[in-house]
Amino acid sequence: MKLVISGKTDVGIVRKNNEDNLYISENDGLLVVADGMGGHASGEVASKITVDMMRDYFNAVKEGHQLQIGPYQDDLSEPTNRLGSAIRLANQAIYEAAKDNPLWYGMGTTIAAVLITGNRLSIAHVGDSRVYLIRAGSMEQLTDDHSFVSEQVKREIISSEQAKASAMKNVLTRALGVHPEVEVDLDEISLFDGDMLVLCTDGLTGMVDDDEIFAIANTLHNPAMACEDLVSRANQNGGKDNITVIIAEIEKKKGWLYRLLHFKEWFRR
Repeated sequence: MKLVISGKTDVGIVRKNNEDNLYISENDGLLVVADGMGGHASGEVASKITVDMMRDYFNAVKEGHQLQIGPYQDDLSEPTNRLGSAIRLANQAIYEAAKDNPLWYGMGTTIAAVLITGNRLSIAHVGDSRVYLIRAGSMEQLTDDHSFVSEQVKREIISSEQAKASAMKNVLTRALGVHPEVEVDLDEISLFDGDMLVLCTDGLTGMVDDDEIFAIANTLHNPAMACEDLVSRANQNGGKDNITVIIAEIEKKKGWLYRLLHFKEWFRR
């Protein structure tokens, strides 16, 4: 599968520093967004540790090191289990770093990550950063927010509209670095030509609703332009938080007629 990938992170309008981080490895098919939290800019430290650990873990895998952290789920593929291991390792690194530095006490981060192996998509996340799939004219959220209001919506205590206006909407029920161990949500699906993936932090989803995210990404079909447009739209709507987005599109294979016409045009030259 041929991927076209682009990403962008922005401080927004209100915040003074950017505590988000992202990582893209086209060769490995690894995409990561992380939204740090904590005082004294320690959120930036936590999200940076996360993306660095994800990168280093998969570099070690390429060198033949198969480090399994936490439980291995037999119902999931090896790449998906590796993605979970990498996130658990990042959690340990953040937790240990916070213990050794008083300024970093209480720091943590969300993470949304995918690993593309052939036509298989591995999905992992902790917190309220999200992964969306755009396919055949519709968009689906592949991750569930680990947040207080999301839990209330699931239990039908409040509505989705009430959740958007709630003063508790930024309260997370799960994040990296808070405890020595963390539960990572893992899943995997098949990918098809023309699919598009959107990974983002809540700095985007808090400012731009799902319908608009879908409309921009699905209309442009240009990851770089779509990332720029989405960040700009979030800032136009208030830019209250750091904004990070990655978009990956799986290019459609050209049909035999297109290839034949292209060959004839090349031959004329």
